[in-house]
Amino acid sequence: MVCTDEIKEWLRVNLTAEKYVHSLGTAEAAKAIAEKCAYDEDKAYFAGLVHDCAKNLPFEKQLELVRRAPFELMEGETDNAKILHAPAGAVLAREIFNVEDEEILSAVRWHTLGHVGMSMLEKIIFLADKIEPETRGREDYEKRLKALDNPEMLEKEILDCYIYTIKSLVDRQLKICNQTIDVYNYLLKFLK
Repeated sequence: MVCTDEIKEWLRVNLTAEKYVHSLGTAEAAKAIAEKCAYDEDKAYFAGLVHDCAKNLPFEKQLELVRRAPFELMEGETDNAKILHAPAGAVLAREIFNVEDEEILSAVRWHTLGHVGMSMLEKIIFLADKIEPETRGREDYEKRLKALDNPEMLEKEILDCYIYTIKSLVDRQLKICNQTIDVYNYLLKFLK
């Protein structure tokens, strides 16, 4: 696996300045969430760092990457670069950074949509991506991190992210993929 400093340099060169800062912020947020949830902080940091590695690649390059993916894509994933970069990133992390840890690759792959029955690392990266303080807002980050003083609140914080996303998509009259609805309904049931 490529060392963290080399990955940071690759990200600095291949991402926009904002996405580079976001990636660093997500890595730090993932580490902080992992600490609250008694999970491997270094692994969470690494997954957070690489989660958006394909974000600024041209759409055609992202499609080329997912064609080599060792996993099936969900319906609609290839329709939108905002979603496609996640599975493309999992392939890129394996091919460019030599990441072989399937848990890290899966966390990268699912960080935008999530799925029913996410692993702990998938949950951590999903939430860290949505709340990191560098580009998303420090106040919200600190409030959500404080809520995780009780690690059982992790799913509640993730559900709040889904609620925000669904409201935003409805307000902009954009399509909501079935995966998002499925996870939202699952979390509602899980938390009752």
